[in-house]
Amino acid sequence: MTDWIMTHVEEPLLSFGFNQKTEHPKDGLFLYGPPASNQNPARMDVGVIGTADGIRRYQSWVKAIASTIAAPETGREENKTMWPGFQAAFGVPWPAKPFATITIDGDVLSERIRTEDRHEAIFKAVDVYGDALRKYLREQEARPQFWFAIIPEEVFRYGRPKSVVPKDQRVKATGSLGRKAAKSILSKGSMFIEEMEAAALYEYELNFHNQLKARLLDTGQVLQVIRETTLTPAEFEEGTRRSLQDPASVAWNLATASFYKSGGRPWRVADVREGVCYVGLVFKRIENAKGCNNACCGAQMFLNSGEGLVFKGAVGPWYSETDGSFHLCREQAAQLMQMVISSYEEIHGRPPTELFIHGKTWFEKDEWEGFRSTVPVDTKLVGIRIRRQNELKLFRYGSKPVLRGTAIIASDRRAYLWTTGFTPRLNTYPGREVPNPVTVDIVNGEADLRQVLTDLMSLTKLNFNNAGFADGLPVTLRFADLVGEILTAGPTQVAAPLPFRFYI
Repeated sequence: MTDWIMTHVEEPLLSFGFNQKTEHPKDGLFLYGPPASNQNPARMDVGVIGTADGIRRYQSWVKAIASTIAAPETGREENKTMWPGFQAAFGVPWPAKPFATITIDGDVLSERIRTEDRHEAIFKAVDVYGDALRKYLREQEARPQFWFAIIPEEVFRYGRPKSVVPKDQRVKATGSLGRKAAKSILSKGSMFIEEMEAAALYEYELNFHNQLKARLLDTGQVLQVIRETTLTPAEFEEGTRRSLQDPASVAWNLATASFYKSGGRPWRVADVREGVCYVGLVFKRIENAKGCNNACCGAQMFLNSGEGLVFKGAVGPWYSETDGSFHLCREQAAQLMQMVISSYEEIHGRPPTELFIHGKTWFEKDEWEGFRSTVPVDTKLVGIRIRRQNELKLFRYGSKPVLRGTAIIASDRRAYLWTTGFTPRLNTYPGREVPNPVTVDIVNGEADLRQVLTDLMSLTKLNFNNAGFADGLPVTLRFADLVGEILTAGPTQVAAPLPFRFYI
């Protein structure tokens, strides 16, 4: 193929209750509710971990979303959708009284997060939540579907990598080794258990959110980490308020994520291709890596139904300083793909008929051979490279940008797809700059390129972390960085796979 061809990929339809179909998640939930499934909860049994104020704010917010919330009169057009109330949208009640309550000491938390040694501060602040949850799990049999971990604003402010506590508010560290001494102990070892334990906290990322999620993966409990200011923004002084979405949009997004984390499926892709599996590769570079093992790898498996699993691979020399790309050795590629195939077979009782691997770079020969070695002969294996780029611009006459779904077919194996652009259902383009396409290349295997583009458009609508119309990247790659950050937030060893909802 020598001539470029312009085409348009139709907006995928989503399936909701009563087998009704719409383009927009909010339309489908508003009119029909989620599709029927025995995985959907009968009611929202949510546990809450927070200070006394945090728990009160949670109850206030749940009461607020039980009723309608008007759409904003001003702001972006795509956000102007009223909130109908939780039970009206999802068909199940959400009691204001938590299923389980764990109250933590706000004074202890405040003191720990202000500790002058930042590694000790964040590690010990995470302990406040982690120790309380583990104590509950040891002593109580009742299990909520998931937990709201409610974070005071100061924990968010001082729980980030580059946060600085004012000098007059710092709390003296208790037995802190310091980063340099800890690094020496971790590399050389020590005869004293106390020294090794004191040094271990320096192996964790300076990020409260990621560390909390990573360190509690082994509990088997799903977390929704939320700031107090998200729940009751009006209660905070003007100087400490955040620039939040309007209350209706917050309700839509947080309620959708919560329904998903409770085990439900808010929607499905309407035209599902049976037996198709999509895998997104996850890589995260490890800062201050020991020796040549400079990156962690993982994979995200998704089906059009919305099911998702995350697999953690090995740490190894996957990052190339030469070109900034990530690649696996043959053995690790085979091991990672074997986990994917085994999990798919456990769910469906048979291997997939088609398996698409999505990555941000090409696949080296040994890497691809590793993938192929564990995929059944009857499974069609295809490697797709998906990259954001700004080298190609497309304009249309008038004031509106190019339509979402516009595509340029450059060859049998390459296309440019505009996953963002003017969206008729929204009557706007939800962006500020000229929309850029993603470059889609079939780099290994054989596939119909137009079908690949149709699938990618569907995968941009499977982000259950909010109720937005669509994302700019397919879900296989949309959360790759976030998942990678949690996988590498510390040395915690977790038996993969875990459902995707544990990581978002």
